[in-house]
Amino acid sequence: MQNLAGRVAVITGAGSGIGAAMARCFARSGMKIVVSDIDAAAAEATRAHLCEAGHAAIAVRTDVANQPEVDALAETAYEQFGAVHLLCNNAGIVPSGRQRTIWEYPLEDWAWSLGVNLMGVVHGIRSFVPRMLAQGDEGHVVTTASVAGLVGSSGSVPYGLAKQAAIRATESLYAALQERGAPIGVTLLCPGLVNTGIYRSERNRPSDLRPAAGAAEETPELQAIADQLYGNAISPDEVAEMVRRAVLDQQFYLLTTDKFDEPIRERTEAILARRNPHFRNLVELSKSDLRTGRPL
Repeated sequence: MQNLAGRVAVITGAGSGIGAAMARCFARSGMKIVVSDIDAAAAEATRAHLCEAGHAAIAVRTDVANQPEVDALAETAYEQFGAVHLLCNNAGIVPSGRQRTIWEYPLEDWAWSLGVNLMGVVHGIRSFVPRMLAQGDEGHVVTTASVAGLVGSSGSVPYGLAKQAAIRATESLYAALQERGAPIGVTLLCPGLVNTGIYRSERNRPSDLRPAAGAAEETPELQAIADQLYGNAISPDEVAEMVRRAVLDQQFYLLTTDKFDEPIRERTEAILARRNPHFRNLVELSKSDLRTGRPL
């Protein structure tokens, strides 16, 4: 898709962070934007900002973990703009207490993370890709996954597991579209650390998925480290521009940093060598960058 002007983009999780930055970036490229977020007020704020800048945009409150709501999002987008050319399956959450062991996470954390981070991608593919194929026009699908889905680590297990599955789903989408010779590209965005509010996701947790004991809290030490790391991370706007270029260049794998290349390589080589892996704690791996000031 070499010409973005006049085309239509649907972006989930666009009320803040990377999603809002992509909405701004693609709007500046002349696209009409469908802003989707579970937080209706945040979606409306993004829409208002775009419209004030002279862009065409609508806001649709959507829980991507719910297939009928994603179907309704697609129906609204097509009713309002007549087509969808770019789908950004971007919505994501991280349950708090992210350095617990796998057996310590309650089932509510698993259901919430898998529902948004994995099934949100699956629902988006199911609702939009058949319609985009029927259009017979050029298009593109972006999945926001994470480097957490490419490395082995003991932390943020429900998040990393869901992102790893989302990577597999996106690779399958790419393969299927290639086999059909469809004019729809795919980009798999795997950000490292980005200065967003994703680690404040608890504000959007559905009431029926709240653990009986309440949400786990981060230790003060870990929270202080995380605040420093994220303060030093690249901005959502930088990531959005990377995504824009990837769409134009038909780039599939998009990693925002090379910081995690070594643990990704170590894991891959261990698999191919059939040897036991050594998984490093990603927070510990990132601490050195607090001293160097190197963006993550």
